[in-house]
Amino acid sequence: MKRTGSTNIEKRKLIRSLAKQEKPLWKAVAKELDVPARKMRTINLYKIDKYTKEGDIVVVPGKVLGVGNISHKVTVFALDFSQNALNKIRGAGGKALPLSQGVEEIKGKVNVRLMSG
Repeated sequence: MKRTGSTNIEKRKLIRSLAKQEKPLWKAVAKELDVPARKMRTINLYKIDKYTKEGDIVVVPGKVLGVGNISHKVTVFALDFSQNALNKIRGAGGKALPLSQGVEEIKGKVNVRLMSG
């Protein structure tokens, strides 16, 4: 049976766009995103808090959930955020941005972490 890909047009465009990037990070993110919705990654805030430090940039190829707290400023690029996660990230002084903005904003940065599970 042939796999047809996501029915979400925006997600398909994003996957194609990321796969064309030169940085291996974006190719890995495109591969992580190209899975059925039931297998989509979710990352909780406590994990982001545990594995990052102030000023880090985090790329999540899936959804960020608000379980736990974040104790420092980070910039998080993700496919989706729960409302609770958005509130907590912004409350800590961080930024929560759509994955589609990540390609331009991360160019030349070195403190970027891919969190995929």
